[in-house]
Amino acid sequence: MLNKFIKRGSRKVPKSDAHDLSYGGSGGVSVQSTGISSSSVTVNHASRSAAAANPASSSAVAAAHPLSPAAAPQIETLPLFRDVPVPERQALFLRKLQICSVIFDFSDTLKSAREKETKRQTLLELVEFVQSGSGRLAEPVQEELVRTFAVNIFRCLPPAAHENTGSGDIAGADPEEEEPYLDPAWPHLQLVYELLHRYVVSSDTDTKVAKRYIDHSFVLRLLDLFDSEDPREREYLKTILHRIYGKFMVHRPFIRKAINNIFYRFIFETERHSGIGELLEILGSIINGFALPMKEEHKLFLVRALIPLHKPKSVGMYHQQLSYCITQFVEKDYKLADTVIRGLLKYWPVTNCQKEVLFLGELEEVLEATQSNEFQRCMSPLFKQIARCLNSSHFQVAERALFLWNNDHIVNLIAQNRSVIFPIIFEALEKNIQSHWNQAVHGLTSNVRKMFLDMDSELFEECQRQYIEKEAKAKELEDQRELAWRRLESMAETQAAGDEMVLVN
Repeated sequence: MLNKFIKRGSRKVPKSDAHDLSYGGSGGVSVQSTGISSSSVTVNHASRSAAAANPASSSAVAAAHPLSPAAAPQIETLPLFRDVPVPERQALFLRKLQICSVIFDFSDTLKSAREKETKRQTLLELVEFVQSGSGRLAEPVQEELVRTFAVNIFRCLPPAAHENTGSGDIAGADPEEEEPYLDPAWPHLQLVYELLHRYVVSSDTDTKVAKRYIDHSFVLRLLDLFDSEDPREREYLKTILHRIYGKFMVHRPFIRKAINNIFYRFIFETERHSGIGELLEILGSIINGFALPMKEEHKLFLVRALIPLHKPKSVGMYHQQLSYCITQFVEKDYKLADTVIRGLLKYWPVTNCQKEVLFLGELEEVLEATQSNEFQRCMSPLFKQIARCLNSSHFQVAERALFLWNNDHIVNLIAQNRSVIFPIIFEALEKNIQSHWNQAVHGLTSNVRKMFLDMDSELFEECQRQYIEKEAKAKELEDQRELAWRRLESMAETQAAGDEMVLVN
C-alpha cells in the first residue's frame, strides 16, 4: 500500500551520486559491491570495547558522540565475514560496528579518503550480512548496532535554505524547480540508513528484544530528522518509519501522537518544515488500515491536525499527499464528508488563486466519495462558495469550478437537490455569460447552463424569471439613487447661488 501511494504522491528524489546503492522495486534497495577488498579495518579503542561489554541504555547512548572527526583513531585490518568461522561472526560484527561509529568530515573530500572508503566498504559488508539472514543477532550486538545508527544519523541539521530565501512561502511552488540540498556525508549516511532498514525488516530481528533499543527516544529523534533538506534522506526516513510502525505495534500510538505534535508546531507556530509531505505519505498508508468503526482519536486527528494543514501558505508543497489522506477518511467513513467539506470552506483562500485551484481539485475528490445525506447538510454554503469561484476574474479558478460538472457523481448529487442548488448558482452563470472576459470560461458556462435547462426546464425558467426580477429591482434602486443624487446636486447649486447673492448685497 505504501509503495503504491509513494508512487502517486511523493516528491521526485534525485539519483544518488552513487555508491553502489539504488532503490529497488520492492521498496527496499539493492546493494552491489564493486569489489570489497579482502580485508577490512577496525578501531583500536578500549573504551568502545568496554562499552560493548557493559552496554548502556539506547537513549543515553544515542546522545553520545564517541568519536569525532578531529581525533581519528588507529585502525587495524579485519577479515571478511566469509573468512571466519560462523561462531566468531557475531564478535566480528561488533568490531566492524566500531569502525562504522567513526564520523568523518566531508567538507574536505581529500581528507581521510582511505579511512572514509574503509568505512563505506565495512557498511556494505554489514548490510549484506544482515540482508543475507545469517542468523539472529545477539542482544549486545543489537544494542551496539542501534548505537551505531544513533551516532551516525542523529546530528544537527544545517540551516534550511528557505530561512534565508523565503521560498517556502510560495503556495503551489514546485519543489522540483528548486535545486535540492544534498548532504555531502550521504555516501555513508545512505548505507547507515540501509543497514537500519534491513535490521528493522529482517525476520531475524526479534521485536521483543529490538523494542528495548528502538524505543520512544529513538523514534522521536528519527522524526526530528524529517526536517532534513536532503530529499534522499527523507525518502529513507519515510520507508524506515513506516516499517517501524508496522513491526513495533507498541509504538503505534506514540508515533501518531508525535506526528500530530509536528503538525501542530508547523501549523500554529513555525510554518517551516521540510518533511510534511513524507509524513503525510506515511499517514496515508496508516489511515488506509484504520478499522471500522473509526476511533474517536482518529476523527479528532482529522479535525485538529489534517484539516488545519490547509491553512499554511506553503500548502502547495504537500497538498497532493494531504488530499489523499483527507479522501481516505471520507472513503473509510462517509459520515465524515460534511465535517471535511465545512473544514475546507473554513480555510478557503480569499486572495490566493493558486490555492483555490488546489482546493477545488480536492473538493471534487471528496464529493466523489460523498453520499446524498451528507451532501445535503453542507450543499448550501458549499455552492455559495462555488458560485463565487465561478465569477472569479482568474480564469483558472472559474474554469476549475466549472469542471465539477464533468463529474457524473457530482452532477447526480446536484440533480437530486436542484431545487436548492439552481437558485444559488444561476446568477453566477448569467453573470459569466454576460461579462466574463475569458472565452473558455464563457463556453463552459454555456454548457453548464444548457445542462441545467435540460435537467429541469420549469425550474430553469423560474430561476430565470427571479433573476430578471432581481435585476430589474436592482436597476430601479440604482435609478432612484441617481435621481436622489441629482436632486441633492440641484439643491446644493441653488443654495450656493443664494449664498452668493446674499454676499453681493
